[in-house]
Amino acid sequence: MEGTIREARLRPQYASLYPALEPGTWQPATAIGRQLLLWHLTAPALPDSERLMSEEHFEFRGGTRRDKSESGARTRSADRSTA
Repeated sequence: MEGTIREARLRPQYASLYPALEPGTWQPATAIGRQLLLWHLTAPALPDSERLMSEEHFEFRGGTRRDKSESGARTRSADRSTA
């Protein structure tokens, strides 16, 4: 999976919070992020966290490795290595 596109899917239990997204379907994380950014820019309230896509609400797969020593851990490109 090295070099694959980072994907995300909405966890079904949070579907009511994101009516425009189909829960349980893997999609490019950039596409979901773009949708959420546009939605948040037009919504009267701000997101609850500093990220548009909470790890509580979304599952992730793919992307690029942070560090080869991290036994397969994958992350968002903005995350810093803790090593």
